[in-house]
Amino acid sequence: MNDIVLITLSGADKPGITAGVSGLLAEHAVNVLDIGQAVIHATLSMGLLLEIPAGVPRVDIERALQSFAASQQLQLRWEQVSASSYSDWVAAQGRARYITTLLARKITADQLARVSAVFSRHGLGIDGISRLSGRIPLGALPPLSKACVEFSLRGTVPNVAAFRRELLEVASALEVDLAFQEDNMYRRNRRLVAFDMDSTLIEAEVIDELARLAGVGEQVSAITDRAMRGELDFAASFRERVALLKGLPESALLEVAANLRITEGARHLIATLRTLGYKTAILSGGFTYFAQWLQRQLGIDYVHANELDIAHGVVTGSVSGIIVDGERKAALLRQLAAREGIDLQQVIAVGDGANDLPMLSIAGLGVAFRAKPLVQQSAEQSISTLGLDAILYLLGISDRYQPGPELDLRPDGLER
Repeated sequence: MNDIVLITLSGADKPGITAGVSGLLAEHAVNVLDIGQAVIHATLSMGLLLEIPAGVPRVDIERALQSFAASQQLQLRWEQVSASSYSDWVAAQGRARYITTLLARKITADQLARVSAVFSRHGLGIDGISRLSGRIPLGALPPLSKACVEFSLRGTVPNVAAFRRELLEVASALEVDLAFQEDNMYRRNRRLVAFDMDSTLIEAEVIDELARLAGVGEQVSAITDRAMRGELDFAASFRERVALLKGLPESALLEVAANLRITEGARHLIATLRTLGYKTAILSGGFTYFAQWLQRQLGIDYVHANELDIAHGVVTGSVSGIIVDGERKAALLRQLAAREGIDLQQVIAVGDGANDLPMLSIAGLGVAFRAKPLVQQSAEQSISTLGLDAILYLLGISDRYQPGPELDLRPDGLER
């Protein structure tokens, strides 16, 4: 009967170690059942699960490996694996796999301890841990620093709702974000990303900015807050707010557009998505004028928003066409997916308000971004700690594979 053994090698990394080990094993016709390797700060850890054919002198293989390890100043460990243990391992390959992504400005041991404890309590094993963010220098954190660790998990979660609830509690206590998703074929095969505009791609509610110039800022802002929290019907409240803008000069739109701040990470995210061949869209309950301005700034493919009526150089207080509310956003998302010939599972939707929930719920990946409490609780994924480009981490895209961010920063470190 063939022997099954697990060998591990650790020590200073250098070129030629994998070639040397595999060459020795090849000389003895050894089969490799599994292999894994990681390098942390120039220190190598390599594991190989081997099948040694019957009749091959195991002692010769062990002696050759010990000699090689000594020559490379590596530690070698050799462990026998029983046939029943190996069979259990093979049988486990059909079990569900999940990804949990930890997002923060920096990673601490306390974060890792508390998050991994949640996994343990719910019976999930950790198959792998990867750092997706770049290396952080010593000393003070750089402006808008990003840190991300991805956990690959295996097992069955009896109560997914309870598991998610506990992750959210830990995330809130630690002031980090924790995204939990199934590791399926769609995760790295998304093709379309649809964004809300106000308080998502830009750091403002445009209608509130217009209202401020019209002298009705407090009235409109109060209605906006209630609508975004889901306390008011969006379409009715939108018409009410627009009516208050009646008489505002058209020049006010240009003034507001000139001072809009693009959200942290938006330029980097969309530039990367375009490089990877994604299509992007703005589905906004705001105004077409500003959505098209943002389209030119960022290179967005599709825009759907509300058309603000202007006559003789002033705002009339009404809008044309169908109001883009929550249900309209979901319908538009379906239309865009059909136009692109993709499944809704290949779609990402990002928003912050209650009127974004319908599109977040039908997208394969729905992300509540710096969202209102109702939206955070209802959406499957939530990002509040980092900028929009943290979405790349949810797709498993490491910083090393991303183009460098082309940022136009204000003096306070925010994107223009």
